[in-house]
Amino acid sequence: MNNNPVTNAFFFGRALAEFMSEKLEESFTNTMSDLGKFDAEQRENLRKFMEEVQLRAERASGTTVYPSTNHNGSQRTSSYQGINIDTSSTNSEDLQTMLDQLRAEIATLRTELKKYRN
Repeated sequence: MNNNPVTNAFFFGRALAEFMSEKLEESFTNTMSDLGKFDAEQRENLRKFMEEVQLRAERASGTTVYPSTNHNGSQRTSSYQGINIDTSSTNSEDLQTMLDQLRAEIATLRTELKKYRN
């Protein structure tokens, strides 16, 4: 190794920067991977939740309101009292739109329930 302290400091700094860069890249990759897994899990949980709600609605009404769902990735559309909800998209904007549609459907159902109770 060279006895020049400036040269030693340069190579030490370069090695440190390379090492830190590799660790940062590895950490970023792991974080993005975990985030992707979390997102996929949440989407699956939302899909399962929606299916359970649909099944309960079908059981409560005594009729099949929704078409049978297909788990192989094909498009699924649910319909109830003229409100269509497309559950095949995975875009976050589409997810927000779907949630807004579900909220609107819930509000409509609450109104109908109030009319029925009175």
